[in-house]
Amino acid sequence: MAENSDDSQEKTEEPTERKISKAREEGQIARSQEVAIAASVIIVAAYLFVFGTQIFSRLSDVMIDLYTFDAALLSDQNRILTALYVSIERGLVAILPLMAFALLTVLAFSGLVGGYNFSFKAVAPKLNKLNPLTGLKRIFSMRSIVELLKALLKFLLVGGIAFLLIAESVDDFAQISLMSLKPGLSSSAEIIAAAFFIVACGLIVIAAIDAPYQIYQHSQKLKMSLKEVKDERKETDGSPEVKQKIREKQRQASFARMMEAVADADVVITNPEHFAIALSYDPTADEPPKVVAKGVDLVALRIKERSKEEGVPLFESPMLARALYFTTELDQFIPEPLFEAVAQVIAYIFNLSTAQSAVKNNKPTPRVPDDMLFDSEGRSAEIFEG
Repeated sequence: MAENSDDSQEKTEEPTERKISKAREEGQIARSQEVAIAASVIIVAAYLFVFGTQIFSRLSDVMIDLYTFDAALLSDQNRILTALYVSIERGLVAILPLMAFALLTVLAFSGLVGGYNFSFKAVAPKLNKLNPLTGLKRIFSMRSIVELLKALLKFLLVGGIAFLLIAESVDDFAQISLMSLKPGLSSSAEIIAAAFFIVACGLIVIAAIDAPYQIYQHSQKLKMSLKEVKDERKETDGSPEVKQKIREKQRQASFARMMEAVADADVVITNPEHFAIALSYDPTADEPPKVVAKGVDLVALRIKERSKEEGVPLFESPMLARALYFTTELDQFIPEPLFEAVAQVIAYIFNLSTAQSAVKNNKPTPRVPDDMLFDSEGRSAEIFEG
C-alpha cells in the first residue's frame, strides 16, 4: 500500500491531451504577466517617444489656459466651471489615443505566452480561497517566493537604469529650468519619453526569465502520476475487464447471427471433423456462392448440428473445406479458383434434392487447385509437402 501511495503522489508522466484540455477549460494555462507588461510598456513607450512631444504640447496648452485668469472669469462661477470642463475635455482628447493604444497593446500581448483562453470556471468564486490556511500556504509557497524575487529584480533593474539616466540628464534638467514654460515642457517631454523607452526595454530581461519559467512551472503542475494515467485510460478506453466483456458479447452476437445464417445455407462443406463451411447460393443472381458461416472444432460441430436441425445437406470434402476456410472470410464470395469445385458440389446438392435416387451414387470429387491446398494448420501445399 505504501508503494501505491508513493507512486500515486509522484508526478513523473507528461500530461495527456485530455488533462491539458481540461486544464484549459478551468483557466489553467501558461501565462507570463511579465511578457505582456514588457511588450505593452515598450510599445506605449515607443508611441510616446514618437508622439510624446505633441501630447505634452497639447497638455501644456491646457495647463496654460487653465491657470490663466481674468477678472471676468473670476466674477462668474459658471464661466469657471465651463472653463474647467473644457480643459478636462481637451486633456482627455490629448491622451485618449495613448490610452486606447495602451489598451489594444495589452489585449494583443496578453496571449503571447499560453495563447488566449477565457474560462467561466476561472472567474467563478471558490470557497477554498476564503480559507485562512489556504491563504497562508499561498503566501509562503514557492510561487510567492519567486514573485518576490521577480519584484526585487524588477525594482533593481528599473531603478538602476532610471538612476543612470537621471545622472546622465542632470545638465539637461539644469538648462530646462532656465527656459520658459512651453519650450521647457517640450524639452522635458523629449527627455522623459526617451528615458521611459530605455527603462521599458529593460523589462525585456525580466520577461525573458519569466516566460520560460512560467511554461516550465505550468508543465510541472500538469504532470501526472502513473496511477492518474492509468485511471484516465480506464475512463476513456474502459477497463480491460469491461473491454473483454464487450468483446465476449460481440463474439456471442456474431456467433448467434452466424448460426441463424446456417438456416439459409444451401450446403455445409465439412472436413469432416475439424472444419465446417456453410455456403449460400442464389441461382437467379449473377453472383458466386457466399460463405455465411465457418468454424473449426467446436464451432464446426455446432454448425453441423445446426445444419442437421434445419435440414441443410452436408458434403464431405476435406481439401475443399480447408481451401474455403483459409481463403474466404465470413460473408464474402468464394474466390474464383474454387468456382468449379464448389459448382460441382452445389449442382450435386440441387440434383440430390430433386432426384435423390438417381444421383446419390454419383457423388463428385471436387478438384482443388494446387495453390489452394492447405493442411489443418493453414500451411500451403508447397510448405507441408516440402
